[in-house]
Amino acid sequence: MIDVNELRDSPEKFRLSQRSRGADDSLIDAIIAADSRRREAVTSAESLRAEQNSFSKRVAKAQGEEKQELLSEVKVLAGSVKAAAAEAEAAKAEAESLLRRIPNLVLDEVPAGGEDDFVVVKTVGEPRSFDFEPRDHLEIGELIGAIDMERGAKVSGSRFYFLKGVGARLELALLNMAMDQAVTAGFTPMITPTLVRPETMQGTGFDVAHDAEIYRVAEDDLYLTGTSEVALAGYHSDEILDLSAGPLRYAGWSSCYRREAGSHGKDTRGIIRVHQFNKIEMFSYTTVEESYAEHERMLAWEEEMLAKVELPYRVIDTAAGDLGMSAARKFDCEAWVPTQNAYRELTSTSNCTSFQARRLNIRERVPGGKSTRAVATLNGTLATTRWLVAILEHHQNPDGSVNVPAALQPYLGGLEVLPVL
Repeated sequence: MIDVNELRDSPEKFRLSQRSRGADDSLIDAIIAADSRRREAVTSAESLRAEQNSFSKRVAKAQGEEKQELLSEVKVLAGSVKAAAAEAEAAKAEAESLLRRIPNLVLDEVPAGGEDDFVVVKTVGEPRSFDFEPRDHLEIGELIGAIDMERGAKVSGSRFYFLKGVGARLELALLNMAMDQAVTAGFTPMITPTLVRPETMQGTGFDVAHDAEIYRVAEDDLYLTGTSEVALAGYHSDEILDLSAGPLRYAGWSSCYRREAGSHGKDTRGIIRVHQFNKIEMFSYTTVEESYAEHERMLAWEEEMLAKVELPYRVIDTAAGDLGMSAARKFDCEAWVPTQNAYRELTSTSNCTSFQARRLNIRERVPGGKSTRAVATLNGTLATTRWLVAILEHHQNPDGSVNVPAALQPYLGGLEVLPVL
């Protein structure tokens, strides 16, 4: 959550952040009012408790009738203390509930607006010109024996699939190359849980009560994660970290699950928008001051991966209304998909500043002192199943076979072409 002290001191910048997201800025005034009630209730409870302690000392010294009178007053005062404490707890719960509703403070550089109001930061490479009619990734995947949607639907329903043969090998090659790159960059490889507790999901910024994208295992009160970011964010919850040697970096390998509840009729063909996929996710804990440079580094690592698979792409600065709950700024890398004649997202990297860390109680010691403060968290995609869509389409040959990018060939035993069966 956001820092209520900062909100109290500078409410207008939070109102501006809400407006740039297209969100309700009256929530800021509601939070300020609730926080004021909380502080007044706490002060009242503490004052009454001090008075109660004073009366208790007088009772101890009193005798006879005076003592009885004081005991009667103490009894009434005790009831007042109890009521004031209850009021303080209720005010605290109200304030915290409102605080959890407000998304992260948007950074100044972020463009305002919704999904279509992004700013293109740069474009790298040119979309391929074909001298034949290009096939889409599913047709190619079927020709080379890589994708089986029909049996995926038979086994699990719509938006499920099998990767088989060279399809399975290609995905493993991609993910292994991504993990090798992450390790070289100083990330600790992690294979993460894909079921988490509600407090972990909520702490990361997902609304378990209202998010239609999340799968819930009701009997165990656990949630299937849509990214290993969730488990990696919860990894250090309720801990004080030592960041004196620099950021703590983890690379999570996991299957990911999304209900795609709001995508009826969208990308129904192939493996662009599916319920289950695999991903390598970068996750970093660092100081807020260092988070901006770390964000640029994460973007550079994503671009390094895209260069290795030889795809044309663009980088966009995502608009405030499309950031999600936790991100203060987000860059997406979108690769060109020939048969859609469009750029489609392959990676995103977000600076969540101290938002997730406050919710999950992850702190660092302030240098030179004994106090602590919230750390910053960042995440970034390094490879996912969706990358196969762009790789297959961009590197296809007239007969449906696919040339393997040079950087991937060692991960496929030197295979240079995925042949038609």
